[in-house]
Amino acid sequence: MLAAALALLLTLPGTAATAPADPSPEIPARGSAHMGMGVVAHDGQGGRPPSDRAAQTEGVDVSSHQRAVDWPALWDSDVRFSYNKATEGTSYRNPYYTQQYDGAHGVGMIRGAYHFATPDDSSGARQADYFVDGGGGWSRDGRTLPGVLDIEWNPYGARCYGKSRTQMVDWIRDFLTTYRARTGREALIYTATSWWKECTGDYPGFGATNPLWIARYNTTVGELPAGWDVQTIWPYTSTGPIVGDHDRFNGSLERVVALADG
Repeated sequence: MLAAALALLLTLPGTAATAPADPSPEIPARGSAHMGMGVVAHDGQGGRPPSDRAAQTEGVDVSSHQRAVDWPALWDSDVRFSYNKATEGTSYRNPYYTQQYDGAHGVGMIRGAYHFATPDDSSGARQADYFVDGGGGWSRDGRTLPGVLDIEWNPYGARCYGKSRTQMVDWIRDFLTTYRARTGREALIYTATSWWKECTGDYPGFGATNPLWIARYNTTVGELPAGWDVQTIWPYTSTGPIVGDHDRFNGSLERVVALADG
């Protein structure tokens, strides 16, 4: 009798069972961020650029997302430089750092390290120190590129990390100033034009000192942030061979060496 009553109740107007609400998007685990992980979602992804690589040098960027990397295969495919994630915030170090950083060096590549910034949890100076101490330093050996500040969409919350545009610019300056004091080099800035406009107000003040690594998966680099007339590195695809994330250095291999030498 009870079962029949329940069945009747579910057939009455306004009493039909309600489907559960769609679950909220999952927030990734801290430390799992990597270069360009928000590019496709925010800026989309177009086709690949023309195959002509005149005056450009092929490279890759990697993180724990790629795990152990097949460096000999990348070298054989004409990849000549690499950047790998060393740190994030002040609590994460890439467990694959040694295999990736030393592996690239072992096959003859020029390599460097990058830091994924999380401005909502500590100062720029503190994160720069953590980066240098965690593998993001520099040496004048002709094979080590200066470090990179990866500043882009927040995968864990508010896109601009809860900071005003002025606060964000101050945070970036704090990081860059500390990195220069620790290493003697200007760090590169990895960012996307749309994020830079939204979160810094298209601040132009770093273009004269810090090389630009512009994030855009498309056939051209597109519009650059204010202050930069040209990009130094361009990640043109996230679906390239072997590791997916492939880059083009805006110059010959000799120019890559020149950046490494300072």
